[in-house]
Amino acid sequence: MHGASQDRAQAFADAVVRLESSGDLGTFVDLFADDAELVRPETGQQLAGRDGARDYWQQYLAQFRVIRSEFSRVAEGDGLGVLEWQSTGRLAGGGDISYRGVSLVDFASDGRVSRFATYFDTAKFATAV
Repeated sequence: MHGASQDRAQAFADAVVRLESSGDLGTFVDLFADDAELVRPETGQQLAGRDGARDYWQQYLAQFRVIRSEFSRVAEGDGLGVLEWQSTGRLAGGGDISYRGVSLVDFASDGRVSRFATYFDTAKFATAV
């Protein structure tokens, strides 16, 4: 049985899949709170707000010609969504890539994303040439 809070995490995962296939940032960015924090541990970059969310996800999509994520585990408790995933595709430079990671999604009381951080094996990008 899924609770309402787990449904938020699943809805976010579903929205990522739609974003990857459509490239439509408009609806996706609306999922983020005005003061959202987005963290890219692999670069040390921190972005803020919906503009930051747009920049973050534009940077993400720009790395690939094609990308598709499959979520093997989606869980949520106390407003924190945990998404375990594998992404497969082709880099903008032409190399095939497949990598796994975990994303942490904090939800504000209104259901919007207040913080997003993702962790993955960056070495896969160096070897996918």
